[in-house]
Amino acid sequence: MAGHSHSANIAHRKGVVDAKRGKLFSKLCRAIYVAAKTGGPDPAMNLRLRYAIDKARGVSCPKDNIERSIKKATGELGGESFEEILYEGYGPGGVAVLCTALTDNRNRTAGELRRAFEVCGGNLGASGCVSYLFNFKGLLLIPAKDITEEQLMELVLETGADDMERVEDYFEVTCDPKMLDAVRTAFEEHKLTIETAETTYIPTTTVELDADNAKRMAKFRDIIDDNDDFQDMYANDRVTEDAVA
Repeated sequence: MAGHSHSANIAHRKGVVDAKRGKLFSKLCRAIYVAAKTGGPDPAMNLRLRYAIDKARGVSCPKDNIERSIKKATGELGGESFEEILYEGYGPGGVAVLCTALTDNRNRTAGELRRAFEVCGGNLGASGCVSYLFNFKGLLLIPAKDITEEQLMELVLETGADDMERVEDYFEVTCDPKMLDAVRTAFEEHKLTIETAETTYIPTTTVELDADNAKRMAKFRDIIDDNDDFQDMYANDRVTEDAVA
């Protein structure tokens, strides 16, 4: 795996929950709505919906919000219409950026993202301009205190997962997205705590940022976090220790 900390990204996301809980709940419920709309309202038969619900529960999204989103998807409470779009572009310092959106207005969303890029020293690109720099993978985070590296490697090999890496207090395990549920189930059967299990875009290379560009990239993330249309953002930036200092 490239040297990119997904546990750090998730920690950032949880920090955003405290400050912008309502907005994050709105994004998560929108994802639940789309998953239920496209694959049916039963999470046992719809893995995408199960993952969306688990993600919402992981940040204490109210049960009523989750159930209301599913009922909207089935037409019980009136419908909405969202389009799924993957946007690509270049952030400050040449960072490759992917943004996933669920929007009811493509023109509005594209315009707001273009402005966000421009404000932060980047630019919105064409489809395919940076996606080749990422691999779409299943990702599981396992607290390192729960298992030794040798024990987890045995499980990784048994389940057919692709790779694992120790990053600070976690092991990051990657697998084929289609195998995520099977790997997760196997880990649960071994009584492992799973901090998160989700599909994600993992960069194959990273770009080091100096202090100025790191600040611009942080501002860009804040803009994306604050916009209901955008579900997730993936980037291949790495902040150097000198820049942090």
